[in-house]
Order: sequence, then structure tokens, then C-alpha cells
Amino acid sequence: MTTRSTRLTALATAVVLGTALAACGSDEPGSGIDGKTVITFWDDNGGPARTPVWQHIIAEFQRANPTIEVKYVSIPIAQAQRKYDAAIAGGELPDVGGVSTAMLAGLVAQEALDPVDDQISDGALSGKLNEQVVNTVRATVPDGKIYMVPQATNLGVIWYRTDWFAEAGLEPPQNWNDFYAAAERLTEAGGKRYGYTIRGGAGSIAQLLEVLYAQSGITEIFDASGRSTVNDPRNVAALERYVALYRKATPRADVGNDYVKMVAQFDGGNIGMMQHNLGSYNDHVKTLGRNKVAAMALPKSGSGVHTVLSNPVTGIALFAAGEKKEAAFKFAEFAASKAMNSYWAEKTGLLPANVEVNDEAWLRDLQHISTAVKVLNDPATKVVQMPYYLPEFNTITKTDAEPQFQKVLLGQLPAQDFLDGMAAKLTEAQAAYAERTGG
Repeated sequence: MTTRSTRLTALATAVVLGTALAACGSDEPGSGIDGKTVITFWDDNGGPARTPVWQHIIAEFQRANPTIEVKYVSIPIAQAQRKYDAAIAGGELPDVGGVSTAMLAGLVAQEALDPVDDQISDGALSGKLNEQVVNTVRATVPDGKIYMVPQATNLGVIWYRTDWFAEAGLEPPQNWNDFYAAAERLTEAGGKRYGYTIRGGAGSIAQLLEVLYAQSGITEIFDASGRSTVNDPRNVAALERYVALYRKATPRADVGNDYVKMVAQFDGGNIGMMQHNLGSYNDHVKTLGRNKVAAMALPKSGSGVHTVLSNPVTGIALFAAGEKKEAAFKFAEFAASKAMNSYWAEKTGLLPANVEVNDEAWLRDLQHISTAVKVLNDPATKVVQMPYYLPEFNTITKTDAEPQFQKVLLGQLPAQDFLDGMAAKLTEAQAAYAERTGG
């Protein structure tokens, strides 16, 4: 972040905080002038991009609810987990705060949050939240309750060069055979063009699992006995086919590419397709232009099943220690309403949790968002719930698996051995979790 951006963020936060504090006019917690209720909201991803969005939502909320003041606190995303943990230990939590499913299990385990199932079902959001998104939130915790009001999620897609496809007379792949055929056909000898790019460096495993389960059609990470399905023969076959693209239809440098290098490579103009999520849209459009890039859903499996991996869901949680629960939920509910959720999704580029937003004109005009919304809201889509609740999950899929995947790409490790190793660790972690929670 530049010094200018840092100063702007600090200034924006100070303005909001100063306004709210001035409105209080009292040292008594929760009181303000004219008897207003004051609640504190922690933004877990504060910064130049998100702070202005929250400023707008807070201003609209206070306009609609003149008896409630919202004190906004901006927290950089890299510090959010530590900030919450420290506040739990010190007993100084906010009334309401931004959370994601990536941190939800830990907060619930510390009994820091209130479930909001009843408030949602009895309130204005009843029947208006995407079922797949809600299911992802429920799957993150042992008791299956909703510990935050969902706001947005993401989805994996394949970005592709529309101009290349037109030149080659190709349609966007509808199945995996078409995908592999397109990757090879778009590749030119001598390294002038490659049909695809594989992320082989940091952050590679989430994208890899997305491709494997989309090909295999397997809908659960763990079977009924608690064993990981990562090394199912269908996933092994999918991995072997996928890595066969390396150096044949992809650049040699792919083995070390993290997100930044992968995007730079695709946007550099010599890659036909790249698998990522909706978040890289602005980078592609800025470099290639809106008329040269589009998103397509990952193809269905050979059995016709459309499986997608769950992405972290962001939302607003109510903290159990808060005393102004009614006002806190009212704010969370307002932020997830059609108008505010639409505003949030349009400004952040994420998928709205409120299904009423699906009819908004701006959403239909953005091809990548409308494509993802159709997939997420399709009853035939099966969401593979990722085990974000496992404390070991990040270590297994990042620290342990990433260097092993590079060996697979280089032909130094068989696909079967690689997936067997990851599956064994996931199965062990799941067994330990089940024992702790009585599952």
C-alpha cells in the first residue's frame, strides 16, 4: 500500500469515527445524544477499496434508522484474525463485525458469536438468501447454525480470450473434452501462444482441487466414513490428464507461478485460458480490454454433474458479548438487504448473497458476474463444501501440498502418490475434528 493510500484510509476511518463519536456526546457505553443507541462495527477488510463502500452503507442505515449510530473501525484484512482473537481474550469485542467462513469456526469455538437463524427466518431476509451460500455457512461449524448474516461469496471460473476463440472458430467449452481440445488448438509452436496456464506456485491447491472435482463430479470432500475423497480414482485420472497439459499447452514457467505471475502472464497476451475466480476481472479488463476477455463456468463432469467448490463467504456476525443485539442485527440485516447488497456486490465484484439482486440491471451487464450467478443459483449445481473448519486445512493444502504438486508437474511424483498423501492428512484431521466435536 502506498503512503498516499495509507493516509487516505486513515483519513476516511477518522472521519467516520469522528462523526460517530461526536454524535455520542457521552462517555456512557451505548448512549448518545437524544438517547440514540450506539453500536460498534469492525470492518475486517478495511482499506481504500472497501472503506468508502461501508461509509455509504452506514450513512444509508443511519438515515433509515435515526435512533442508531454506527461507530466504524477499519481493520486491514491481514490483521483481522489476530484482532478478533486479542479482543476475545481481552473482553473488548465490538457489537457487530465482518467475518468470513475462513475464520468462522475459530470464533464459534471460542463462543464469541451469536447464531442468527431465528432472526433471519423471522425477519426481512427470510427466503431471500442464496441457499448454496447459507449451506456453506452452516457447513463451517459443528452445530450447523448460521453464525453470520451472509453478504457475498466468490466462484471459480475459466477466463478466456474471446478474440482467440473467434479466430479459431471455437465456442466456449461445454465439457472437459472440449476444454482440453481448445487448450491444444490454441497453442502455437515456438512459445508464441499457449492455450492455457496452470498455477503451480503459491496458492495453487485451491484452484487445483476446483478443477479436479469439476472433472470427477464427486460432490463431497469426505465420504460417509470420514475418509477424504481427494484420492478417489476419478480425481487421480483428472489430475493425470490436467498435468499432461504442462509444457505441452502451457508455459514452462507455470510450475512457479503464484497469482501475480499467473495473471501477468495471461494479461501479457500469449495465453488463451486461465482458471481463477471473479476477483481478477479488473486486471484482465484493464490490460486486455472488455471486448477480448470473458468468463465461463468450469465444464460439467463426464456424468453431467456440475460440481463447484465452495468459496469463503463473507458476512456480518453478532458478537455474544454485545449488549445492543437488536440494533446490531438490524444493521447486519440492512447491509444484506437488496439495495445494500446490490451496492456492495457491484462495488466489490463479489457475488451477492441476496437472491433479489439477481435481477439488477448492472449485474446482467457484467458477463462474468451474470455467468457466476446463473451457476450458483442453478438447482442442478452441487457445491462441494470445503473443510474450512479444520485447523490443519491451510497447512495441509498450502505448506504441505504446494511443493508436492510442483513435483507432479515436473514428473518427479506420481499423481496417485500426491493425492494419497493429501487425502491421508485430511482424513486424519477430519477424524480428530469429529472426536473433538462428537461428530
